[in-house]
Amino acid sequence: MNIWSALEPSLLINLTIIVPLIGAALVVLLGKYPNLRETASILIAIILFTLVLSITDNVFNQVEMATTWVTLLPGLDIAFSVEPLGVVFALVASFLWIITTIYAIGYMRGHNEDNQTRFFCCFALSISTVMAICFSDNLLTLFIFYELLTLSTYPLVTHAGTEDAKRGGRVYLGILLSTSIAFLLFAILGTWVSAGTLQFTPGGVFSDAQSDGLLALLLVLFCYGIGKAALMPFHRWLPAAMVAPTPVSSLLHAVAVVKAGVFSILKVIIYIFGIDNLSEIATTDVMLYIATATVLFSSCVAMTKDNLKARLAYSTVSQLSYIVVGALLASSVAAAGATFHIVTHAVGKITLFFCAGAIMVAAHKKNVSEMAGLGRKMPITMAAFAIGALSIIGLPPMAGTWSKWYLIVGALETDKLIIVAVLTISSLLNVAYLLPIPIKAFFHAIKPNSANQQSTNQPLQPWSWSETKEAPLPSLIAIGITSTACVVLFFYPQPILDLINLIPGVSTSVKGQS
Repeated sequence: MNIWSALEPSLLINLTIIVPLIGAALVVLLGKYPNLRETASILIAIILFTLVLSITDNVFNQVEMATTWVTLLPGLDIAFSVEPLGVVFALVASFLWIITTIYAIGYMRGHNEDNQTRFFCCFALSISTVMAICFSDNLLTLFIFYELLTLSTYPLVTHAGTEDAKRGGRVYLGILLSTSIAFLLFAILGTWVSAGTLQFTPGGVFSDAQSDGLLALLLVLFCYGIGKAALMPFHRWLPAAMVAPTPVSSLLHAVAVVKAGVFSILKVIIYIFGIDNLSEIATTDVMLYIATATVLFSSCVAMTKDNLKARLAYSTVSQLSYIVVGALLASSVAAAGATFHIVTHAVGKITLFFCAGAIMVAAHKKNVSEMAGLGRKMPITMAAFAIGALSIIGLPPMAGTWSKWYLIVGALETDKLIIVAVLTISSLLNVAYLLPIPIKAFFHAIKPNSANQQSTNQPLQPWSWSETKEAPLPSLIAIGITSTACVVLFFYPQPILDLINLIPGVSTSVKGQS
């Protein structure tokens, strides 16, 4: 029994949204006292995670949970309800908020960042909007908080205050708001007019008599309107946002923004269109192959980037499209793989970004070409990077193995052999742009600092703990937790898979198997 079990289900939902707001207020009030401010941030994050665990228990116990805030028109509410897909996302976001907060304390202090109170405040505000997105009962509620997430993360993207940061922020805000207004808003209006409801409904909301042409158009509008999923060509906001501090990059790429995008696409596919109906929509294959092309092209671009964060950014664009592909395959197994990939990519990619930030703080290096010999100075960080990379690639014994397995099985189940080929090629490209980094760090000699030093065939110097220079302890703790999660989820994926199997129309069982 957990500490929140006695609370009303509706109150539990409200608290998951309100508690981070309380955290943001506390951060501002305690801004002059950094130790208290950061202690409050961690405690609030822990409280939120325990609330989500209570909600998870209720889902497994089949307790209905719903609440309405405002009724705008009959059938048009700002309302929230709990379903398994939202709980998966909420678990990921709330757990990783704790870890990212711990990491950020070490990073922000180690890097002597300005405006740390504003940073932690906006961090909490963004998690509040994420919780609202997780438990949105209808498209209107999702849209409102989806936009609020964009606005609350904008100050984080522009945190540095430099011209590059401001330029990156303009691209970030411009693409995400324009796709929402030009595509997503019209998709929601079209759904309201044609279906008469915006409520997320198992199996979808459209009748058999619905116009095929309209459904085809709506699917395109939703896929491109949810710009946070970063489908090409509306992906540039994501690498542009790399000007932000590394904890923000971790938030954007693993916890909040991008996951809100692919989560929203999954939710629309499952609860607005219905997985079983998806194969009958004319543009499903069109969007499927656009997502497939995004997987390949962004992987190829990642290989060309010397800047480590830029390489990881394009890797994220590719990995997000794995989830979109899984959603559009019209397969219950592929949808399960896509949902699980939200989890496995989150722990793998946040580990890589944590390591990138640690390298910058401790070694002041940003480029892959500068990583030679770094593993002998930062063995913990580079070992964790290797673990995160193996998980993103999808090699055992790392978590990413299972999500990619279900995606491939789903593609085989729907006879989409080209998707199997693309996922395989993409994994090989993952190897090509990720594994050379830890290999260079551990097995190549440190490059000379001046032209007078010998530049070729330098022997590796004997390694010694006394020569290590790791990131601050809070950052190392966070890196250790997320890299461990990459391994644990390989050996113990079942709790998450059990939750995924509760999603309507989604299953880890292949057709023909019991």
